[in-house]
Amino acid sequence: MNLFDVYPLNNVTIVRAVGSTVWDENDQPYLDMYGGHAVISIGHTHPHWVQRIEEQLKKIAFYSNSIIIPLQKELAEKLGKISGKEDYQLFLCNSGAEANENALKLASFYNGRKKIIAFGKAFHGRTSLAVSATDNRNYIAPVNETDNVVFLPFNDEAALQQYFDQHGHEVSSVIIEGIQGVGGINVATTEFMQLIRRLCDKHGAVFIADSVQCGYGRTGRFFSHDYADVNADIYSMAKGMGNGFPVAGIIIAPHIKPKHFQLGTTFGGNHLACAAALAVLEVMEEENLMDNATKMGNYLMEELKKTEPLKNIRGRGLMIGFDVPEEIGTLRKNLLNNQKIFTGMANPNVIRVLPSLALQKSDADKFLKAIKLEIEHLKN
Repeated sequence: MNLFDVYPLNNVTIVRAVGSTVWDENDQPYLDMYGGHAVISIGHTHPHWVQRIEEQLKKIAFYSNSIIIPLQKELAEKLGKISGKEDYQLFLCNSGAEANENALKLASFYNGRKKIIAFGKAFHGRTSLAVSATDNRNYIAPVNETDNVVFLPFNDEAALQQYFDQHGHEVSSVIIEGIQGVGGINVATTEFMQLIRRLCDKHGAVFIADSVQCGYGRTGRFFSHDYADVNADIYSMAKGMGNGFPVAGIIIAPHIKPKHFQLGTTFGGNHLACAAALAVLEVMEEENLMDNATKMGNYLMEELKKTEPLKNIRGRGLMIGFDVPEEIGTLRKNLLNNQKIFTGMANPNVIRVLPSLALQKSDADKFLKAIKLEIEHLKN
C-alpha cells in the first residue's frame, strides 16, 4: 500500500528534536523557525511536557466522555486563568478544523440562522463547514459548496457595514482570524474587529475568533484578537495547545448555553490530551513565554526591516511574515537546503516565521545571519 500523495514533501526525515532544533537521520541539525505549522509552542520535547504525558500514560490513556474526567476541569480552570476568560465554557475536540466546525454549528444552534460571514484569504480548516468558510476553491469539493457562506474583503469596514445593513437579520456568525496564517500573515485591524463586535451585538450574530494558529500566546497576547480589546463569543484553538499532541477546543461565552447532544466527540478531551495541554499552559506560565514571544518577535521584525530587499515585514509576536522579491525567490528553499533552517510559506512570495514561543536570541540571530548570507548569495 502507498501513502495517498496529498503534500509536496521536503526530502528530509526528522528523527529527534529538542527546543528549537531538530535532527535528521544523519544527525544533521536544523533550526526550526516554523514549529510544524505553529504547533510547537513550548519547544520540542520539553521535559515537563514529556513527564506529564509519561505519568498520565502509566495511569490511563483513554476513556470516553461518558464518564467524569477531572483533567478536563483542571484544564478548563487553568485555561480560563491564563487566557483571562474565566467565565467562558470549554468544549474539547481534536483539531483546528473540528474546533471551527463546532464553533460555526454552535452559533447556528444559538440563533437559528444559516448565513456565515468569512473573509478573503481566510483559512478555517478542511472539514465540511470549515472548508466552506475557507477562501480557496482548490480545497472545496462539490459536496462542500453552499450559499450559506459569504466572503467579504478582509479589513474592509465599509463592505462589512453594508452587508449587515442589508442582511444583518440573516447572519448567524462572523468568523475571522486575528492574523491570517495560510492567507499570508495579514493582521486584522483593531477598528475592523471592533466593528465586527458592534455589528454582531446589534444584529444578534455570533463573533467567532479563529485562534487556531494566531492564538495560544503566539502573538504575545493569549488571543491575537485581544489586541483589539474585544471579547468574541466563541474562540477556537488548536495548533500550539498540545505542543504536538493532537488537542483542540472552543471556549464559549456564558450567554451561549449548552444543550445535550448538540456537540460531541469521541477522542476530544481524553486523558493524554489534557495532560499535554496542561503541561503547555504550565510551561507558558512558568517560563513567561508570552513575554518572550513579544520580545523575540519585536527583535526579529526590527532586524528583518533592516534587511534588503525583504518587503512588508508584518505580524505580531512570533507570528511573522514578509514578502520575498522575485530576484531572491528561492530564499526559503535555500534556507532549508543550505542553512538547514525550516521556515513556512503562505504563497511562493511570502515566508512565514512561526517558531517556538521559547525561541532564544542566539537562535534568532542564527536565523537573521542565515537570511543575510543567502540573500547575498542569491544577489550575486
